[in-house]
Amino acid sequence: MNRHQDPNPFEEEVNPFSNGAGAPGSKSRIPQLSSEPVGFGQKHDATVDIPLDVTTDSKKKGQELAAWEADLKRREKDFDSFKMYTQEIKRREEAVAKAGVPVDDKNWPPFFPIIHHDIANEIPVHAQRLQYLAFASWLGIVLCLVFNVVAVIVCWIRGGGSKIFFLAVIYALLGVPLSYVLWYRPLYRAMSTDSALKFGWFFLFYLIHIAFCIFAAIAPPVVFHGKSLTGILAAIDVFSDHVLVGIFYLVGFGLFCLEALLSLWVLQKIYLYFRGHK
Repeated sequence: MNRHQDPNPFEEEVNPFSNGAGAPGSKSRIPQLSSEPVGFGQKHDATVDIPLDVTTDSKKKGQELAAWEADLKRREKDFDSFKMYTQEIKRREEAVAKAGVPVDDKNWPPFFPIIHHDIANEIPVHAQRLQYLAFASWLGIVLCLVFNVVAVIVCWIRGGGSKIFFLAVIYALLGVPLSYVLWYRPLYRAMSTDSALKFGWFFLFYLIHIAFCIFAAIAPPVVFHGKSLTGILAAIDVFSDHVLVGIFYLVGFGLFCLEALLSLWVLQKIYLYFRGHK
């Protein structure tokens, strides 16, 4: 058998790597690739433009979202801190209540509580009488200052001028709370806790209180306006002009005298108690 006689089976095939299209009259089995770019159903691809405003807005919104998230976390942290603080206060109040320590709740006067006052339960039995005397002394200065305002109002109506009225009101508005804070409350604490420092604080300011009562009972026309305090000199001055005003001033003078005497007695009693107790 002569192999050279056999036909070449690949004779009719087209060489895909050849530059030509194959033999004349023959068809290529591999389709030619198009030189045009492939698009999305269009003949030519279109350029997509992304606006810069969209990118800027996205960044701005992202920054706002991050800031809002940080603020939210900060608020949550503050709320947690406040919650822990309230829980700590509640825990301490419960511990104080269990320990039997009295809480300074406002209970006096009963019709409109503004201060804490419970001598029967917080002051030792042997010191309660002195504490009641000191409390009477504090109520006495309150009465003196309030009546002083009333008497000065009567004098103002009778032509005494508005200046003395405003001064009398200032004495009352300052004298009542300051006397409670500066000497009565320290004495209350000293009696309940037996604190020497509180006793010293009481003696210092109670002497100032007694000096003021003596000064008000005299009411000299120095430092303060003479008729703004219902002392004896002011009473003599207004009595010649208006008898009614003079009567009010004489009553005020008597109240300041009684308050000064009561305060001296209370000071002596508390000093003896302090010396004997120590």
